[in-house]
Parts: sequence; C-alpha cells; structure tokens
Amino acid sequence: MRIGLVCPYQWDVPGGVQFHVRDLAETLLGLGHHVEVLTPAEHEDSLPAYATFAGRTVPVPYNGSMASLQFGPVSATRVRRWLRDGHFDVVHVHEPAPPSVSLLVCMIAKGPIVATFHTATTRSKWLAAMGPMVRPWLERISGRIAVSDFARRVQVEHLGGDAVIIPNGVHVDAFTHGPTLPGIARGVDGPTIGFLGRFDEPRKGLPVLLEAMRTVVRRHPGARLLIAGRGDAAELDRLVGEDLRPHVGLLGEISEADKAALLRSVDVYCAPNLLGESFGVILIEALAAGAPIVASDLDAFTRVLEDGAAGVLVRRGDAAALGRALCDLLADPPRLAELSARGPAAAAAYDWQILARRILAVYETVVLPGGSAVTATDDDQFPGVPPARGQVRTSPRPPR
Repeated sequence: MRIGLVCPYQWDVPGGVQFHVRDLAETLLGLGHHVEVLTPAEHEDSLPAYATFAGRTVPVPYNGSMASLQFGPVSATRVRRWLRDGHFDVVHVHEPAPPSVSLLVCMIAKGPIVATFHTATTRSKWLAAMGPMVRPWLERISGRIAVSDFARRVQVEHLGGDAVIIPNGVHVDAFTHGPTLPGIARGVDGPTIGFLGRFDEPRKGLPVLLEAMRTVVRRHPGARLLIAGRGDAAELDRLVGEDLRPHVGLLGEISEADKAALLRSVDVYCAPNLLGESFGVILIEALAAGAPIVASDLDAFTRVLEDGAAGVLVRRGDAAALGRALCDLLADPPRLAELSARGPAAAAAYDWQILARRILAVYETVVLPGGSAVTATDDDQFPGVPPARGQVRTSPRPPR
C-alpha cells in the first residue's frame, strides 16, 4: 500500500505527535509498505529519507502550549505537489483541526483521508471558534482515529462524527532491554526519581513535583530527582532553590537511547502533569522499562495505569499528596518490585507492531475500489471549497 502521512508540527522539535508519526512510518516501512511523510521542519537536512520538507513554521498557542504550525498559499503549493507526486492509496493526517499542513491536505486532497486526533484540551478556544468553519473540510475525512477516549470526546464535541480509539504506540523491546545510565542503578545508592518533559511548560507540573520532593528528602535523605528535557535552566535553578539543589540533577535534552536507559535506571518515574495530556506515551515507555510510576490522576493517565493497578495515581496539583505517595512507595520494596515486574506486560498491548496493523485495518476500510489514487484539487480551484459530498474525484494510478 502507498501511504502518505502528514505531521503538522515541526519535525526537528521533540513532541508526542512527531514521535507518533515517525514510529508509525518506520513500522509501516518495516512491514513492506511504501510510506512518505509530509512535515514542516526548521532544517530540511534534519529529515529522514522518507520525509518531504513542507517549509518552516510559526509558533501558535494550541493545546496548552506553543505549537509550531504552518499554513498559507506557499504551503498549499507544496501540499499539491506532494499529493500529485505520491499517488497514495490513502493519506493519513494528524491533528487536522488547527491551521497546518494537515488541514491543508484535508482542503486540497481528493481521495481517501484518515485522520488521527491527539488533542485532549477540554476547552479548546481554536476548536470552539473555528470548528464550524473547518468542519466542511474535515467532513472529507473517511476514517477517524483518536488516541484516547478523551481525545475522541473532544473531537466529537467540537467537530461531530465519531472515531475509533487506537492509542499511541511504543517500541516495547527498545525500553525493556538495554543498558542503564552510567552511575545510576535501580535499587542502589539511594532512591532515584525520574522526570522527562519540557520542564518550563506549566502543564507538565514540575513545580508540583519539586514541592513534593521536599517531603521526599525529609524521609529519604539520599533521594534525588533526575530531570531530562528542554527548558530554561536558570529558571529551573530558581525553582529548585538552595534546599533541593543537592538532590536535583538536570540532564538536559537526551537521546531516545538515553531516555530508555534513564527509565531502566530510576526507582520511580513521576508524571505530575496538570492538563492537556491525551494519552501519555511516556507512561507506556516507563512501564516497558520496568519503572514503577507515580502519576497525576488525569483521565488519560488513569486509563494507561489501569485505574491504579499498574501504577500509583495522585490527585493532580496536590504536592502534599504526591510527596506522601512517593515516600510510601519508596518505603515499600515489595510494591516497587511488583510494579516493576508488571510494567512490561502492561506495555505489550501498546507495541507498534500491534497498533500499526490496527491502523492498516482502518486504511483498508476507506481505500477506494479499482486502485484509484489520492490526488489534489486543480491549481485554479480554491482549496477551501469541498466537492459535493459523495462525489470524490480520483485519478488513475500510474503504472508501477
């Protein structure tokens, strides 16, 4: 099958949607399919061989953070060229509602379109304001996927229609097996707590965890917190303060291999997030690595952690409760061992080899009979005017 994937966010900036598109593309390639990705990027040479440069982006507030998006006539020209050259059986856009190349594909493409919705913001100002305007373009989508029930409810509320739930995936073996970080070993030299994410983004909840750590170090004087991710180091140092500074290590932005090694090393992984999480891939990665988890009780996290059976859930934003939960778990070696042993089995259902086949099944339900390929509207046709419903024009597939 010839598959075109569309990533709306800047490829060379780490993010959940970018990783999702990358991992899906590489899994589908490994299964023998022809896959091309259209994506913006800051640097064209940062793209893999299967990706096409869609241009650079501008920052737009979206889903509780700043998303780097791209939209406009120049982007529309690139979209048309990519569609016409690709001769795809199906195009799969991600996060199609905000102004981006994903929305442009919905406006321009003629043929089968599948969309994955990732957003889980309960009050999306963009969707509330623009939902009625973008809905006619999104009605061109033949198959809808949501990464969680929460994400499904958001798109149903704002855009109508329904979606099948297929969660984010993880290459489970890459996290289950491998080395630990040098000098850090689970169960050795005092308890170590891990945090990964953009630490200067308020919704990630790091200030809550730092406050909780003050409780932890009083009961476990040898405890330390390792923080990995991007952000303002000077601002982080201010938040940490003199009392916690000996107990906090900043690793900065780390590679995927080092992330896996970190998760295999820590005694507990903590996710104190406050809002805006549609799924929680990092929790699956931590489970696969055997890291016991303490996380806020966001809807998405609760589902991943099986209502508390696969990890400890704490009321979001409650630093005192988080501190108590961390202390109690660190003082309970049998519970730590139980959660560590349970993790890889809980993560197995989210392996990309399984999820990619579920996504392929969605593709198969929308692919047009007779081998017609996805193409683009005419250059002189305004891209925002959809054809009459049920009258999708297609072009014949070229010889292969």
